[in-house]
Amino acid sequence: MTIPKEVQFVIDELKKAGFEAYVVGGCVRDILRGLEPQDWDATTNANPEEIGKVFSKTYADNKFGTVVVVSGDLEIEVTPYRIESKYTDKRHPDKVKFAKTLKEDLKRRDFTVNAMAATLEGSEFKIIDLFKGQEDLKKKIIRAVGKAEDRFDEDALRMLRAVRIATVIGFSIEPKTKAAIKKNVAWMRFISAERIRGELMKIIASDKAAEGIELLRELGLLKHIIPELEEGYGVGQNKHHTYEVYKHNLLCLEFAAKKGFNKYVKMAALLHDVGKPRVKSGEGADSTFYNHEIVGAKMCRQILNRLKFSKKDVEKITKLVRYHLFYYNVDEVGEASVRRLVRQAGPENMEELLQVRMCDRIGSGCPKAEPYKLRHLKYLIEKVAQDPISVKMLKISGGEVIKILKIKPGPMVGDILSVLLGQVLLEPEKNKKKLLQEEVKRLSKLSEKEVKEEVKEAEEERQKIQTKRDEMTKNKYWVT
Repeated sequence: MTIPKEVQFVIDELKKAGFEAYVVGGCVRDILRGLEPQDWDATTNANPEEIGKVFSKTYADNKFGTVVVVSGDLEIEVTPYRIESKYTDKRHPDKVKFAKTLKEDLKRRDFTVNAMAATLEGSEFKIIDLFKGQEDLKKKIIRAVGKAEDRFDEDALRMLRAVRIATVIGFSIEPKTKAAIKKNVAWMRFISAERIRGELMKIIASDKAAEGIELLRELGLLKHIIPELEEGYGVGQNKHHTYEVYKHNLLCLEFAAKKGFNKYVKMAALLHDVGKPRVKSGEGADSTFYNHEIVGAKMCRQILNRLKFSKKDVEKITKLVRYHLFYYNVDEVGEASVRRLVRQAGPENMEELLQVRMCDRIGSGCPKAEPYKLRHLKYLIEKVAQDPISVKMLKISGGEVIKILKIKPGPMVGDILSVLLGQVLLEPEKNKKKLLQEEVKRLSKLSEKEVKEEVKEAEEERQKIQTKRDEMTKNKYWVT
């Protein structure tokens, strides 16, 4: 076991001042599992005022008695031993009381794997494990400290946290703890949307996100978070799908997690078909789900707003759900249709939209996530997004050519610009206003036939570069 020197400094300073001090909670759990903790917590028999005196230059209090101590590059949360009284709102203790012993503090914590403390005695680490947390770590189970129902009565969010921890670290929830969650799911109504969203997104961020969502459903929690998702449970699909709606959504999320796609793609993968149960018509292989992407997008917006997602997240995920059903066949859909899709979904969302489609394919039972036509669509999207090779690239305009030569608008102006473009494509460093102005004067002295010959050469050069650029884009996506 190793503890960063910044954390050890905090422990040592408290001990020097005559207090007990331990690292505690999730950081001890992670260390025992051979992982590097992301957050560090300490506990002590000093009260907040005494902690503040020890770290007078680098601390900040919060209203529940925790003192955040800045040590080097780390922030360590130092909390006094405490006993928490009744939780009337199932969220916060009515009153925080400080305890005298470490045992009193550990017994009020949520799960046995989080109710361990550690400290350095001489050169040896000592683990204080009063509730068989190490045993549960070996068994890979999440068990409430003491009576599970009491722990959830204190803070209803712990029911959701049990699922999150089990999902993230790959453990199962112990039967009595599970039973207490199922019995008291109604307490979810006391939890703020922001806290629910926070735990949900930690589940979504994990490698086993789909298993986490299914565990939420199994325990009865999902209907208090995204009840719309449960509407798809047991709802069969048509001949284009192997799995029923809910299972399909889970498999899409599973693939998104496996590929390491971002949170937007994961949420869109989970919610992209949320509208299907409400628009289903008919049964069996020929059932239909017309406009499910439109209905689903509206539902998605309601879900995300209810869970207090940011406006940016709501807009992005909703667009991915709305346009996930885009149609594309290589020989049937042209550049104009692709431009329209890019305009509607937003160029900044195209990569993620294609990833949602990949998830949709795997979730439908297709063997390939990215077939040829999807790669071809990627090629077309990049192609239409590229700046066209045109005279607009030049540092001189047709109006300036007219002004230099003192002529009226006509074909001659276009011919001169075409020649200039050809020269700049060959030698980009020539795209400077002064050099181009001189070249305009030179071209004005040539005969019409000579100018036309240079125009032809310039067009051949433009076409050659356009073809080369197109070939490079095709090769990037392995299309022909």
